[in-house]
Amino acid sequence: MILKKMFWMLKRHPFLYTTRFKLLSKNVSVDDISSCTYNVTNKKEDISKYYIEVNNTIFKHSTPQSDLGRVKELSTWLHNNIKGGPGLSEPSDKALEIMLAGKGGVCSDMAQVFNNFCVINSIKVREWGTTRAPFNTDFGGHSFNEIFSKELNKWILIDVSNSLVFYKTDSDTPLSVVELFQLIRENKEIRYETFNAKKKLKVKSIQRNYLNPDTIPFLICNYSNKTYDRFLKYTKPFLPIFLIHFIVYVLRKSYHYRFPLDDYKVIFNEA
Repeated sequence: MILKKMFWMLKRHPFLYTTRFKLLSKNVSVDDISSCTYNVTNKKEDISKYYIEVNNTIFKHSTPQSDLGRVKELSTWLHNNIKGGPGLSEPSDKALEIMLAGKGGVCSDMAQVFNNFCVINSIKVREWGTTRAPFNTDFGGHSFNEIFSKELNKWILIDVSNSLVFYKTDSDTPLSVVELFQLIRENKEIRYETFNAKKKLKVKSIQRNYLNPDTIPFLICNYSNKTYDRFLKYTKPFLPIFLIHFIVYVLRKSYHYRFPLDDYKVIFNEA
């Protein structure tokens, strides 16, 4: 227990947090992220069979025909069946098992398992995070997803942890991540809604994670679920998590962060 607390403190240490961003971040244009999806790196056959079993339970009665309909039903089921708890650094099948048992899971864990469900349901998906510029030790960041709706022919922000979507005040078409943050920077009014009737919106959380003017988004690219599952399964009993991630980085198999709206150096007051 003491070792776990020590490793958790090390993982959250500001030096490690900022070092991670310095190593993994890239400044890109909005056009540069158009082809970045979780599906490119992760195929259906790479996803644990446990996800397929749970997916069959989620859609045991019927499967909505539209991408957004399937995503909303999937997100609602996960939101209602995952209590949440401590952050996990486990292989994807074990992480989902722990989360469904009510023993853990934060927003990044939810976003990662949601990625895998989207892959097996043939829905294009990607994962985003937010941080603060300049770096703020009181803000640990937030993770959420974006799916591509073939029916609407656009990307749509989906916050699975809150069953949340955003809109322009005069439109019923959900916003993408880039659209949302562009509107926030233009001081335009937006609205947000939950599509989960069993959950209430956490307004303070929305303000903290999205609407704070110092919040900046980044896209997580090239995350290989199979690669990290393998490393976590065989090395976690012997190595701390931050060291496992560093080994994957040195082997050039790591994910990276793309900043399409901001110079990532503003995090460190270097821009």
